[in-house]
Formats: sequence, C-alpha cells, structure tokens
Amino acid sequence: MTMPISQRPALLTHYQTIDTPFLYVNKPVFINNLQQLRSKIEGLGANLRPHFKTVRALEAAEYLLPTKDAPVTVSTVKEAEALASKGYTDIIYAVGIADTKLPRIAQLQAQGIHARVILDSLEQAKQLNHFCEAHQCSIAALIEIDCDGHRGGIPPEDPKLIEIAQLLETGAADFQGVLTHAGESYQCFEQQALIAAAENEVAAAALAAERIRQAGIACPIVSIGSTPTAQSYQHLDGITEVRAGVYTFFDLVMAGLNVCQLSDIAASVVTSVIGHNHDKNWIFVDAGWMALSADRGTAEQPKDCGYGLVCDTNGQVLTGLQVITVNQEHGIIQATDGNQIDLSLFPVGSRLHILPNHACATASMHAQYHVFDLNNNDYQIWNRIQGW
Repeated sequence: MTMPISQRPALLTHYQTIDTPFLYVNKPVFINNLQQLRSKIEGLGANLRPHFKTVRALEAAEYLLPTKDAPVTVSTVKEAEALASKGYTDIIYAVGIADTKLPRIAQLQAQGIHARVILDSLEQAKQLNHFCEAHQCSIAALIEIDCDGHRGGIPPEDPKLIEIAQLLETGAADFQGVLTHAGESYQCFEQQALIAAAENEVAAAALAAERIRQAGIACPIVSIGSTPTAQSYQHLDGITEVRAGVYTFFDLVMAGLNVCQLSDIAASVVTSVIGHNHDKNWIFVDAGWMALSADRGTAEQPKDCGYGLVCDTNGQVLTGLQVITVNQEHGIIQATDGNQIDLSLFPVGSRLHILPNHACATASMHAQYHVFDLNNNDYQIWNRIQGW
C-alpha cells in the first residue's frame, strides 16, 4: 500500500513548492497497473503491445516496455519518432494512414525501425503500394477490422478484406496482419457485457486472419485490444498481441465500467483552493478545463462524475464532492449528495486532487508529469511528447 504523502516530510515540502495546477502521478500505483495487465495477457499466451498514447513520456517507456525491442503502439508519428530516437524498434502507428505521413514512416524504416501502419480501404492500399514503388521501400501494413461497428475498419466477413490483403501482398508494401479495437466496450457496464465484448473482439480478429490464410496469404500478426476488454479476456485463442493504453493510469470512465477501482487511478490534477461562494456552498479552485480538460466521459455512465472527483492530498476520495463546472482557469466544486460543505475545512491556499474523467485528455493538457514514489521517497519529472 502506498503511504500518505503527509508521512514523507521531505517529499511533502517539495510537493508544496510546485505551483498549481499540476499533473501528479502516483508511481507505485502506475507500476502496479503495468504489472497486473502484463501478467494477465502473457498468462493467456499473447504479447502485450502497450499503447503509448496515454503516457507519452520517454521517461515512462522504461517501465512500460521491458526491452528496446518490445512491441509498442502509438497514436501519432511524433510518438514513434521519439521512441525511435531512444532505440525502441517495434512500433505500430494505430491510426488509419494518410499518404502525407508516409515519408516520415519511411524514414523510420530507413533507421531500422519496424514501423507498421494500418489501413482499411483499397484506396489506402493503392497509395501505400505506389509510395513504396516510387521510393523503393517496403512499409509494413495491417488491415483494420471492425469488430463492433464502432469506428473504422472493415467487417471480417467483407469480401474487400481479401482484396486489400491481396493488393498489399502482391504490391510493394509488406502485408503483416490484422488489427481491431473493441470501441463499443466503453458502453458495457456489466461484467458479462464486457466479457461478451472481449469474446467478440477475439472472434472477429481470428475470423479475419483465418479468411486471409485460406486465401493463401500469411497473416502473422493478429492484434486486438482496448482497456475494458483487456481486463476481461477469458482466452486469446488465435491472437498474437493485445493493445491497451488507459490502463497505465486508469480514470473515472474505467472505474465507471468497473474495470478498475478508484484507488487504481494513478494520475490526478493537484489544484489550489482560491475562494468560496458561501451562498451557493461552492469551492473555487485554480484548475479549469485547461488543466482538467473538458472531457465529460462519465456523463452517459450510471454515475456522472462531473469534471472529476475530489480527493485530499493523500489521495482519499472526499465523498460527495465533484467539480461541477469548469471555466478556462477556474473550477467549481460542489457537494452532489445534498450535504453542505464545511468550507472551513478547505481554506484558501489548501490543496486538493482531482481524479480525471479521461486520463488521455487530462494528460494532454500538461507538458509534464510530477511523479511521486512515496514508498521510495523519490520524485521525478516526466516530459510529455507534444504534437503529431
């Protein structure tokens, strides 16, 4: 168990000198989240390919990835370039490829990086083949599969799946497999629904791979993943790897899906009390949407957490308190359980922690993480990779 910061006088003093708002990471909780999922996925016989999009800090990569050739997923080419600069070599850029990004992918390939792209149309496959022919290179590609009607990809039964695979296989590009993402799992609020989404994701990816193989084309990579389904797999038959990202920090959306506990949320925004409205029983803090983000991911869940739940400086949730409104640099905390707040317990200048709705969105509002390891009396700054 992580000890309270109040029991670490040296770290407490340092914590109090950092100007608010800032993004706080509880390192022991973060490490535990990493270890738990890796153990689960590897125990089911697949590789874990963590999604870097949540942490986006090179200082965090050594904890996320056990070796420099360990597989990793990115959501921007900028992340891929940063990881490559530190010697990481096995990267999937898991956003549908635009031909304008292909020169940067080719440059990564030229550096010896196994950089793979994803696509879901004949048009993209033709563009990729044409680029590879024109530049005398071979960029690896996976076909995105739609397993639940959520976003991009093609259904595993679609005849175009084989057409695209054949086009890549016979062209200048390098066809390497299929990839899917169970986006609809974010709407599953019961364990059985999550298990069903996970089983459907596995089945869709495995079917797509089998159809491609029956067409005489090798399909070495069968990649699936989302944080909700990654916590819910019963088996991974036919799957080579699992991708997930938010599990590193977790957040209120994940807690609302019951895939984590509030105590598993490793990132929070530290904010200062800057005033009160006694008539409305409000606490004003210096964390608005520029610090918390405007994400309202819990709004459609059974428990709406406003713009974030409120904790004390030791990470204990203060029952009934939420950030109900955000302006650019102001947040308003109110009791949502009908009780009155004893405003004297929250004097101006005191600090609170706000748990994020969506860790990726909140983290993106900050240039740095302030990482506290209270068990080992250690403090670090991790710098986020900005841009695309």
